[in-house]
Amino acid sequence: MDNIRVRIAPSPTGYLHVGTAHTALFNWLFAKHNNGKFILRIEDTDIQRSSKEYEENILEGLTWLGLYWDEGPYYQTQRLDLYRKYAEELLKIGAAYYCYCTPEELEQRRQEALAQKRPPKYDRKCLYLSDEERAKYERWGRKPVIRLLVPEGKTIFNDIIRGEIEFDNEDIGDFVIMKSEGIPTYNFAVVVDDYTMGITHVIRGEDHISNTPKQLFIYNALNWTPPEFAHLPLLLGPDRSKLSKRHGVTSVTEYKKMGYLPEALVNYLALLGWTPEENKEIYTIEELIELFDLRRVTKNPGIFDITKLEWINTQHIRRLSVEKLAELTLPFLEGVEWFYKNNFDKNYYLKVVSILQERLKTLSQIREYGDYFFLDKLNYDLETVKKVCKSPDIHIYLEKIKEEWSKIPDSEFNAQNLENILRNLAETHQIPTKNLVHPIRVALTNKTVGPGLYELTEILGKERVIKRLEEFIEFLKKL
Repeated sequence: MDNIRVRIAPSPTGYLHVGTAHTALFNWLFAKHNNGKFILRIEDTDIQRSSKEYEENILEGLTWLGLYWDEGPYYQTQRLDLYRKYAEELLKIGAAYYCYCTPEELEQRRQEALAQKRPPKYDRKCLYLSDEERAKYERWGRKPVIRLLVPEGKTIFNDIIRGEIEFDNEDIGDFVIMKSEGIPTYNFAVVVDDYTMGITHVIRGEDHISNTPKQLFIYNALNWTPPEFAHLPLLLGPDRSKLSKRHGVTSVTEYKKMGYLPEALVNYLALLGWTPEENKEIYTIEELIELFDLRRVTKNPGIFDITKLEWINTQHIRRLSVEKLAELTLPFLEGVEWFYKNNFDKNYYLKVVSILQERLKTLSQIREYGDYFFLDKLNYDLETVKKVCKSPDIHIYLEKIKEEWSKIPDSEFNAQNLENILRNLAETHQIPTKNLVHPIRVALTNKTVGPGLYELTEILGKERVIKRLEEFIEFLKKL
């Protein structure tokens, strides 16, 4: 396919939703796979609800995901003259007409139609107004909207994902294309924008299927060739209802703050509704671009499962170099007093990141899992201590471990030597090694689980380890 041009057209009336990001991703992958262009358009004609804050959030989210646009952003509020131009052309050729009906009149006739079990569509009262009638409404101060004259018959179009879709035009009333204040409605602005921007494929959510016949009416009335359409499955929550805040976080930038990698979120979103030929789940962005094919997009909705996203994020974290992971996790420790009180040591931090890498599900967990590497003093949890220190003589064995580990030269304070000494002591006193390992872990980390004990002990260093063992032994004696 040549000269592929697709677009994402978010409205700045809310933060970038993962559903919008999902649509943007599929457009972006389609464009990149076909050496096409990805255009960003901001649909900001809802002036009252649009805000600069939401717009900036949308741009930030797309940029963070790596979905860089080739053109734009274009703004609809800067294109109002263009919409008026084509609305006037439709009026001129008789494909549209002015409507002076008030909202109250429209609602009254709508209720009457419902009562008579007729479709509540516009009854074309203003289609045949005389010049005198129009002049009367003008004198009354009524500002008209412009309605499109819907043709008779059926509208059929081929959807790349769903095949042939048919609508009966009889069910669609003459709809407004320009509001009384001169602002285009969604369906009209979309058609003018897509045509004038040379959009070849409109790839969007299935909730827009019902808009397609209305848009095709406009294309046909202006004698324009419409783009190809592909309607993506929606994202649903685990309960199979439309994904919303009640299912958890839906804003893309919140996932950034929570410590998810953009490549992990992109990887996960790509698999929601698209089935690659390869039987695997972890993909790089380059692999996704190479493999993406709209024909392999399913009709079935994608179920957004935070647990699955977390697993994919874990896999991508493990693929990072230690240096890159250190760079990405560092911002999550900004402002943490106990971290910066210890005079940041890059080499030390790289060792910490290295030993925690296999355990991190999100970048932000560096604080939860690694605080003991930077704290001057641990505040031991009494219940945890009682759980692992059941022997009344445990402080005696810990004292012996402390003494033996103290004798190790600084240059030889490594995991192998630490383990050898502990195992020898356990064998000498005929006690299970685990009966020493668990209390020592709590003494050094205030946690019952974590990375290898001897490896983390080596990283903590002799001075800090001996000091913590002393403090823990005193804590036990007071129980």
